[in-house]
Amino acid sequence: MTIAGSDSGGGAGIQADLKSIAANGGYGVSVITALTAQNGLGVTGIHAPPAEFVAQQLTTVLDGFPVRAAKTGMLFSQAIINAVAEVLEARKDFPLVVDPVSVSQSGHRLLEESAVHALIRRILPLSDLVTPNRPEAEMLSDMRIESEDDVAEAARRILDLGPAAVLLKGGHMDAARHGDTMRDWLVLPGGDVRVLEHGHVATENLHGTGCTLSAAIATFLGAGEALDQAVRLAQEYLTACLAASYAPGEGAGPPDHMAAIRPLLIDE
Repeated sequence: MTIAGSDSGGGAGIQADLKSIAANGGYGVSVITALTAQNGLGVTGIHAPPAEFVAQQLTTVLDGFPVRAAKTGMLFSQAIINAVAEVLEARKDFPLVVDPVSVSQSGHRLLEESAVHALIRRILPLSDLVTPNRPEAEMLSDMRIESEDDVAEAARRILDLGPAAVLLKGGHMDAARHGDTMRDWLVLPGGDVRVLEHGHVATENLHGTGCTLSAAIATFLGAGEALDQAVRLAQEYLTACLAASYAPGEGAGPPDHMAAIRPLLIDE
């Protein structure tokens, strides 16, 4: 299950999540927290439904489907966060991956400033894994992250906010790049830091990478994989998708979520 915003450009949000879930063998259901008007050039508008309707979507999905895992993405407002949290606090019996989306790739704010405290107080304690990039980790940890030592300290601060584990993504950090490899840091309960290396793909088509990764992790968790293995499998999937990424329209494109099966879809 994905609890996130809709991307009219198809590369991020609910659309990216459902593609990622399907590509990795899951059946995706969705709770839409906001509608965005966007394309590869940026976000031009956001329309959020009433928080009560978001809660109704979530309750209805849980009533009708045996949810094995879930992820959150764009939650947008304090009211929506509180509505989602109330349902999950009562009914969550599955792994939850939290992608703390706050700003789009083009710089448009996707989380209201008044909602940050609600995200920290209500959602993070429910999460089995939170997956911030550098700006999001700095927001949650209230510190600058410049080095690997800073990564460890920031992740431990985020752990203190209640999530079971933290995956701090290195895509926005010079310290994460080592030749042809990139580093992410998985910090487990107790503060055990594991460096996870994966291939670096040189591409400007990065729209929706965080959504894609977190949805894939949730899918593998739902299939019964241990956390560290779910993260590694999701990294491998995202790397393959980025290697095949392209821009279907103007501006930045997304990873090719169907890269693994694309040869089967094209009639040579």
